[in-house]
Amino acid sequence: MSSSFPDDATTTVTPAPQDAVPGPVPDPPAPRTAHRTSTDVALVATFAAFVAACALVPAIPTGSGVPITLQTFGVVVAGLVLGARRGFLAVALYLAVGLAGVPVFAEMTGGLGVLGKASVGYLLAFPLAAAVAGWLGGLALRARPAWRYPLLVAAGLGSSFLVTHPAGILGLMARLGVGAGEALAIDLVYWPGDVVKNLLAAGVTLAVLRAFPDLRRGRR
Repeated sequence: MSSSFPDDATTTVTPAPQDAVPGPVPDPPAPRTAHRTSTDVALVATFAAFVAACALVPAIPTGSGVPITLQTFGVVVAGLVLGARRGFLAVALYLAVGLAGVPVFAEMTGGLGVLGKASVGYLLAFPLAAAVAGWLGGLALRARPAWRYPLLVAAGLGSSFLVTHPAGILGLMARLGVGAGEALAIDLVYWPGDVVKNLLAAGVTLAVLRAFPDLRRGRR
């Protein structure tokens, strides 16, 4: 009897699929913390330059040898916009650059010689003033939108009158050889301008944070 199958029929066995050879592993994305750090460094440098630019605006001379400048405006804006830590670092960087000799202080001065001037107390207080403004500003920004502007103004004024003016009075006493009462009388000259500068600083802060809401989010 003949068969319908060929005499030497073979069965084709399909080999089991081999594991796919993995391709090149893509580089992992850069850590988010590294991105934030680089952004923070850039912001610190930018606001240090901003304070320097404010200091270079022509000053209004006074009889005490401490002119009225926009430095305090820049200091408060740096604190309110960046927060306590980054605001402190930005203004500390500005101070370090000026003390190193770059003419970024009022009236285009710089170097260690400024420490012998009557303005030394105000100048050395700037980093701490920025930190206090940043901390108080953080509390203000948690309030209802309608309250944020007046509370930011209060935050700026708080940093000025808790830090900048007391330190400035001590500097006046040390460098001019005057008593506390006379130093306070000299310091009073700067109060009206500081009120105006803090009113402007609060408005600038709200405008900047509306345009760049992530500047303050999750930052101190």
